[in-house]
Amino acid sequence: MTQLVQALALGLLIGGVYALLASGLTLIFGVMHIINVAHGAFLVLVAMLTWWMWRETDIDPIVASVVTTPLMFGFGWVLYRTVIARIRGSSPSMSVLLTFGLALTIEGILNVTAGNIFRSATPAYFEQSFRVAGISLPKPQVYGFLAAVSVLALLYLVLTRTWTGRAIRATSQNPSGAALVGVSATSTAALAFAVGVATTGVGGSIMSVLYPFFPASHYDWISRLLGIIVLGGMGSLPGALVGALILGLAETLTATYGSLRWSTLVFYLVIMAVLLVRSQGLFGTRLREDVTT
Repeated sequence: MTQLVQALALGLLIGGVYALLASGLTLIFGVMHIINVAHGAFLVLVAMLTWWMWRETDIDPIVASVVTTPLMFGFGWVLYRTVIARIRGSSPSMSVLLTFGLALTIEGILNVTAGNIFRSATPAYFEQSFRVAGISLPKPQVYGFLAAVSVLALLYLVLTRTWTGRAIRATSQNPSGAALVGVSATSTAALAFAVGVATTGVGGSIMSVLYPFFPASHYDWISRLLGIIVLGGMGSLPGALVGALILGLAETLTATYGSLRWSTLVFYLVIMAVLLVRSQGLFGTRLREDVTT
């Protein structure tokens, strides 16, 4: 019983981090219907920057997110205005090709500047744990979870309690109606993209502690995150949260009672099973397409 509770606790901690990592990706798709394949590369870029700051200044990697988050917000804003806006209104396949090119560019730059080797930030508490009712909770996972939940809560408040958030949601649900009441689709899209990229500022800093990474790690991360948002429903933030928790629990339970090598496979089997029943995902909306002849 203790082993099960331990596995569930670790699964929830990791699932909370996955939810943050996927939130920016699903927000961008929900507002602009852009599949940002470069999201994983952004995470690796931030992880590399966090590792460098930790090595040079000994700053706590998770605390370093107060620096990386505004940097990534600005990066996302400039990137949208200069590159992404050019394909607005194009087919989703164009966004996949463009952002995949961005991912390859970031990977190449990191390979040249940092080398193709694994790195990981290891603060003083890296191997320490909290003991709660006989359950061991590793401090890195606990701190990463708390940081992720804080950012997700802030993102929820911004989207539901501010005019900016309402404009983003209105543009996501009904772009034409939002434009009729004075919401600028271009400015809102740029803001939503910047916010989505900004989440990698915290996510990448957490990732630098919890997972070893190297420039090509973005392939693994984007496959996981796309799996999460497909399972939860493309463009659904609650769906991304549920999908992330399912992935976290699938990984830890499979690793505890089976083998870590099979944990990712179990998650994708769950996705296949869900999509056979609900092709739009757990929280996705089925779109009606009327065909006239």
